[in-house]
Amino acid sequence: MIDESWEGGYNPGMTDRALQADTFRSEIKPTLEEIERLDRGMEHHFRDRFLVQAALNRQLVSFQANKSRPIYRWYKYKEGFSAGLMEHLFAKYHISSGRILDPFAGSGTSLFVASDLGIDADGIELLPIGQQIITTKRVIEAQITQEHLCRLQRWIEAGEWKYSKDRVEIPELRITRGAYPDQTRDLIGRYLGAIAYESPFVQTILRFALLCVLEEVSFTRKDGQYLRWDHRSGRRQGNRPFDKGEIHDFEQAITRKLGDILADLALTPLQPSLFQNGHEEPGDIKLMGGSCLEIMPHLDTKTYDAIVTSPPYCNRYDYTRTYALELALLGVDEQELLKLRQAMLSCTVENRTKDLLGMNPSWQEAIAAADSQELLQAILAYLDHQRTIGVLNNNGIPRMVRGYFYEMACVIAESARVLKSGAPLLMVNDNVRYAGASISVDMILSALAERLGFMVENILVLPGGKGNSSQQMGEHGREPLRKCVYVWRKS
Repeated sequence: MIDESWEGGYNPGMTDRALQADTFRSEIKPTLEEIERLDRGMEHHFRDRFLVQAALNRQLVSFQANKSRPIYRWYKYKEGFSAGLMEHLFAKYHISSGRILDPFAGSGTSLFVASDLGIDADGIELLPIGQQIITTKRVIEAQITQEHLCRLQRWIEAGEWKYSKDRVEIPELRITRGAYPDQTRDLIGRYLGAIAYESPFVQTILRFALLCVLEEVSFTRKDGQYLRWDHRSGRRQGNRPFDKGEIHDFEQAITRKLGDILADLALTPLQPSLFQNGHEEPGDIKLMGGSCLEIMPHLDTKTYDAIVTSPPYCNRYDYTRTYALELALLGVDEQELLKLRQAMLSCTVENRTKDLLGMNPSWQEAIAAADSQELLQAILAYLDHQRTIGVLNNNGIPRMVRGYFYEMACVIAESARVLKSGAPLLMVNDNVRYAGASISVDMILSALAERLGFMVENILVLPGGKGNSSQQMGEHGREPLRKCVYVWRKS
């Protein structure tokens, strides 16, 4: 399990527990029927904890509901949840004071909602784009003046970058070369050149606005596992030409985005918090850049009054690819990109196995909990068998699924350690399906949580499951998958 070369079968580098888990997998019958039998047993165990919540919908439990919210609408962070969901959960579970933690902070929605309610909030975020979004909003909140608003209005009205003689070359990665039409590329370079003459604060806002429009003015579209390229780019990708629709004019896109930002700032002049909803004193926000697997072990025990988060899903999404345009503009180079990809929670087939015990020897209990989780081990046995007989569309899937649950077990163990007694952990996550096997992420993680210091209070289920991928439907039929919010409480 901690040896990078292991894909199932004996390996002399494995721990005793990993050997036991491997033996368990070799002895069970790796079939869908066995997985379904164990799944039904877990459903029986958690039957009283499942609650279908009519108040929850996919717009609320995603970025969609943020599109009409001032401030939150600036950057389209597709993998994030909405401010409305956070407000609903904070109210429902009476989180109104103290300090909360989000180990997968993303664009910072949970942090800003908490701050708005007067709650201090700590966030951990690995990707520089998430860090930039959070930092920019905090800088704006602390420093905005009427003079700054007037300067932004000038940029909207005059479009000064169009006439700039200074042109900055746009940073690129291999996977972003040729991402913009020639005229757009030229205007972005002039825009970057013109920014240099502004005050540091105005520069921050102008650069952030640029990050917000890169996708819409490019030949690309974010598509989960990768950047999808429009056929007009001249870049071949897949068998069928892809048409993303309108590729927006840069001048119109940046002017519109600056207008949105200015309009939202004008709505909340000189308030203690841009996100304020009536609380007199906003809570403090602290951002920690890096992997939660690296940072959480250094946090103090029994510090937090709640954890509210949504980890990456076990769905093969590679954020270092989907956000490559933004990462390139932020100065991430090829080597840093590879490091970020491997530091992420295992959610893509390119993640190598992490040496979890090498990272933190105290995670032995968490690893033992994953080793002994029957449904998880049956799924891993099945996926290993599917890989062996050559029917998986990517041989990295078993390693990814294994890494995901073992790493999440360690995150759950750390969460139990840093939470105060009786404090809630609220987590948004999706179930997934591979090679016809429906993977009940909600129940497996909840079972691990029970072993690692939590009481499973509820598993809130969205009405109507989501469909699996078109490939899965074609080969195995349509089977709705649960999307849930887990409610665990520290024992």
